[in-house]
Amino acid sequence: MTGYPVDALGDWARLPFFQDDWPGLQARLAQDTRQILPPPRQVFRALERVAPDAVRVVILGQDPYPTPGHAHGLAFSADANVRPLPRSLSNVFKEMVTDIGACPMSADLSFWADQGVLLLNTVLTVPAGAAKGHDKLGWQVLTAQVLDRLAHTPRAYLLWGAGAQKVARDVDPDVNLKIETAHPSPLSARRGFFGSRPFSRTNAWLQARDLQAINWANPSEAA
Repeated sequence: MTGYPVDALGDWARLPFFQDDWPGLQARLAQDTRQILPPPRQVFRALERVAPDAVRVVILGQDPYPTPGHAHGLAFSADANVRPLPRSLSNVFKEMVTDIGACPMSADLSFWADQGVLLLNTVLTVPAGAAKGHDKLGWQVLTAQVLDRLAHTPRAYLLWGAGAQKVARDVDPDVNLKIETAHPSPLSARRGFFGSRPFSRTNAWLQARDLQAINWANPSEAA
């Protein structure tokens, strides 16, 4: 498993995927001669950053940004120096300003992960310039097992777009907070993402359960 730091995944490494599916998937990645994003050391970063029992909020993305230098292993997030912002993230920030009055100063959402927000793409790799180019590679097995691992404790799920909603269709809305809206893509954000107030609604749900709210906007003040 050279280059892919699965040994840093803690309890996530116990998922059957890593024993049963990862060797074959890694072999298929090795056969792809295109530039693969993100770099191998960042592919599992979402899981590496948040242990299973520390997850309070789940945000599901599709696949990594296909532009070299953007993807760094966290859904919707990008390296801090990326300008202009990826268009979907720009719309996320617009909704955040409307919802809570502020947004981060850069594209890097690592500080969300440090507060227990699992920023997980349903497909963890993409060939440069070929969005959804690895949709058939088998990553969805891992996503399903991650959601199953999290099912024992109530959590907030922000499901933006039909793809995320399909993947998380078995998440119980009576036990969890399940916010389902259009995707923040420029093609769909005005069809229900804008105005959905996911950030304040998530924090209200957390605080009603005596859990700390997420600091969405300011890394320097994040717990």
